[in-house]
Amino acid sequence: MLYAKLISSTDGRTDMPRPQGTIAPILTPFENDGRIARDLWISHAKWVLGQGAHLLSPFGTTGEALSLSLDERMQALEWLVASGISPGRMMPGTGVTALPETVELSKHAVGLGCAAVMVLPSFFYTAAGDEGQARYYSELIERVANPALKMILYHIPQNSGVPVSPALTARLSAVFPETVVAYKDSAGDWNNTAAVIAAAPDVAVFPSSEAQLTKGLASGAAGCISATVNLNAAAIRALYDATIAGQDVTEADAAIRAFRKVIQDAGLIPAMKAVLAVRSGDKRWLNLRAPHENATLESGKALLTALGPAADHIGRG
Repeated sequence: MLYAKLISSTDGRTDMPRPQGTIAPILTPFENDGRIARDLWISHAKWVLGQGAHLLSPFGTTGEALSLSLDERMQALEWLVASGISPGRMMPGTGVTALPETVELSKHAVGLGCAAVMVLPSFFYTAAGDEGQARYYSELIERVANPALKMILYHIPQNSGVPVSPALTARLSAVFPETVVAYKDSAGDWNNTAAVIAAAPDVAVFPSSEAQLTKGLASGAAGCISATVNLNAAAIRALYDATIAGQDVTEADAAIRAFRKVIQDAGLIPAMKAVLAVRSGDKRWLNLRAPHENATLESGKALLTALGPAADHIGRG
């Protein structure tokens, strides 16, 4: 059993390719009756990639993943592949509370050829601790039973109620070096990000957003998986490229931070959907799944005014 291996292993880490760059946890658009809007879903994914995002991460928090059924998630992923988007550019979220369902989603994504899967810890039973989560992740790997599986550990304790600790990350990385390849830190706590980088140096660590992109890259992080890549991919990609090239990015860094703050302060998901509804003229973008409230055109117009010329590219090209 892999869990037994996890308990006893002191194996080292082998060199493995790691995901990196600017990654968009894409929004999920809905029809007025609540179904996923297939045409908007595909066109938005292609637009974000065309704006410069390295990869897409469907079904993250931004994509309202936990408001979607398993069948919806698998079908929508297949739509992207059928539209011509390479599965090698996708890292879908597959983590849910029940292990069998996480296995099902993960097997499906790996079977399509996705680059990786992003997996929440098992939540609700918050007292399980690192031992319980170690069992969860190891049994997931065992049941998927596919060497093509690459996993991103997803740390968002303010939503899940369960952390993925630096110690757990190091432990999983050491035992499953070809599988546990990345860590998405959405907590917004730089001390945790730095601790994971130090504890698991061969894991690609993604800080909370582009607001920590330059600091993260300087500290050994891999890039960012950030909600606002949905709207600002070109600028964030340019900042990433310039930082990697060693250029002065002071002004660009300040600009993307300012853009992020406007959207974040208004509520990331409804704010971005409102902006897209105004710019595209398609009111379906205003739809969110319960328990969220729908977005409004008035909010979108106010946000575009606040963003000014920094938003001129949205809905174009």
